[in-house]
Amino acid sequence: MFVKALKGKIHRARVTQTKIDYPGSIGIDVEMLKAAGIQNYEEVLVANVTNGERVETYVVPAPPGSKDIVVLGAAARLFSPGDIVIIMNFAYYTPEELNTHKPHIIACDEHNHFQFVK
Repeated sequence: MFVKALKGKIHRARVTQTKIDYPGSIGIDVEMLKAAGIQNYEEVLVANVTNGERVETYVVPAPPGSKDIVVLGAAARLFSPGDIVIIMNFAYYTPEELNTHKPHIIACDEHNHFQFVK
């Protein structure tokens, strides 16, 4: 049996831009992705703290050091620049793996500078 659990999280980042005319996804600064243990093109759940919307999509890399969180495609209608978001990534683990698993979690300030959460 496998259990779905949190693998990585970017906590309280700010949306920097939205682009409706795009096939769909969310662009995230490569440095933030690496810190949160999220791979390019992996599925993420994005919760908009500002308005309560939740969207599942996939990640595309944004330039390293840009601090960008860019909501792309149809989901852009549900987000605005400045919105606070929580970006979560999940994986399947055996119960044994889950006993020692620790998700990669980063917390962002109002400028998307981040620090690791223990």
